[in-house]
Amino acid sequence: MKKLLFSILLFISVASRASFILIPMDETQSNHLKAYGIAYWVLTKNVPIDWLLNYRGGSFAFPYSKDFEKECLVRNVKYENIPDASMSKILQDIADPEVNMDAVRLEKAPKVAVYSPKANNPWDDAVTLVLTYAEIPYTVIYDEEILDDNLHLYDWLHLHHEDFTGQYGKFFAAYQNADWYRKQVADYESRATALGFSKVSQEKLAVAKKIRDFVMGGGYMFAMCSATDSYDIALAAEGVDICSPQFDHDAIDPNAQNKIDFSKGFAFQNYQISTNPYEYEFSTIDVPGIRPIAKEMDYFSLFDFSAKWDQVPSMLTQDHEKLVKGFMGQTTAFKKPLIKTDVLILGENKSLNEAKYIHGVYGKGTWTFYGGHDPEDYQHRVGDPTTDLNLHPNSPGYRLILNNILFPAAKKKPQKT
Repeated sequence: MKKLLFSILLFISVASRASFILIPMDETQSNHLKAYGIAYWVLTKNVPIDWLLNYRGGSFAFPYSKDFEKECLVRNVKYENIPDASMSKILQDIADPEVNMDAVRLEKAPKVAVYSPKANNPWDDAVTLVLTYAEIPYTVIYDEEILDDNLHLYDWLHLHHEDFTGQYGKFFAAYQNADWYRKQVADYESRATALGFSKVSQEKLAVAKKIRDFVMGGGYMFAMCSATDSYDIALAAEGVDICSPQFDHDAIDPNAQNKIDFSKGFAFQNYQISTNPYEYEFSTIDVPGIRPIAKEMDYFSLFDFSAKWDQVPSMLTQDHEKLVKGFMGQTTAFKKPLIKTDVLILGENKSLNEAKYIHGVYGKGTWTFYGGHDPEDYQHRVGDPTTDLNLHPNSPGYRLILNNILFPAAKKKPQKT
C-alpha cells in the first residue's frame, strides 16, 4: 500500500513539474500513426506545437496539460513529461549549427479534404485508412463540390485512387464484364452529363484544372498511385482526345502523342502515353509492372535533407526508418529520366533508377506524389481485404502520408537546396 501511495505521489510530483509533453517518434514510440493524431488534436485546441526535425525520429513537443496527457494515454501514444529546463536544453541542442536538426512551429490544424467517389470501390485507400486510424478528421468531396468551387474551404487535398484521363482506370481488359466496373462507367457518364459535359474525359479535365488552380492559389495537394500520373497526363493532354473508343465511343486523335504539352503538367515530361485500351498503364511514366527485384529486397531510401535550410522536404521525410519497404500499385513508382528537373525527389530506389516519393511547387502552393497503393500491402489487388492498421501502428510508409497532413500547419523558411 505504501509503495502504491509513493508511486501516485511521485507521478503527481513529476506531472506538477512538467512544462512540456514530448512525443518521441523514434523506435521507442508505441504508436507512430496515432501520435500524428495527437499532434493534430492539440492544434485544434489552438495550442502550437514544435516539430523537432530529426530529433528522435521527428518528435513533437507542446505545453503540458492534463487533458493532453490523458489523450496520449487513451490513444496508447508514448509521451514524456519534460521540465522547462530540459526542454530549453533540447531546443538549444537542436539549434546547434553543427547538427542536422531544427524546430518548426506548427500553428493551425489544416482543413483536410479527400477526393473520393461516394460509391464504394472494390479497393481500399491508404490515406483515408490512416486518417481514420490516426483520428484526424476529413471531409469527402468529389467532382460536384470541386466544380462548385468549394476547394477554397480546405487547406489540404488528397486525390483518391483516381483516373483523370477518362479511361476508367484502364480496367477494361480485366474487368469490362464485372458488375462493379459497368456500374462505375455508368455513374461516371451520368455524372458528366448532369454536370454539362459530353464526355467523362472533359469533365475530369475540368476537375483537374480546378485542382491545379487550388494549388496555384496556395493549396496543398497530395496524390498516390494512379492519381499521380493520370492527373499530370490529363493536364498535359488538354484539348487532345487520348481515349480509345472503348472509353468515349469515338476515335482517338491519331496525332495525340505529338499534341501532348508537357509544360502544363506538374511533374513529368517526355513520356509516351498508352493508347492501348488493353494495357493497364496510362503512359511510360510508371515503372514496369513486373518488378525486377524480389519483394523481400524491394525498398526505397529517403533523402537526408538539411533541416535548417530545407525545412519543407525535411518535414516530408521525417521517419524512424530511412529505408522504407516498397509496395506496388497501378502506378508503383516514377522513372527518373521522365521527371522534370525542378521536381524534388524525396525517396528513391537508386539501383532501379526510379523515384517513389516526389514533391514540387506550383504557384503559391505545393504538390506531393507518392507511388504505390498501400504501404503495408505489397501488391494490393481489386477485391482484397482492407488493411488493418492496428497491425501496423509503426508503419514507416504510412508515416510519410501523415507528414504531408501536418506540413501545411508549419511556418516555413525559403528552400535553399
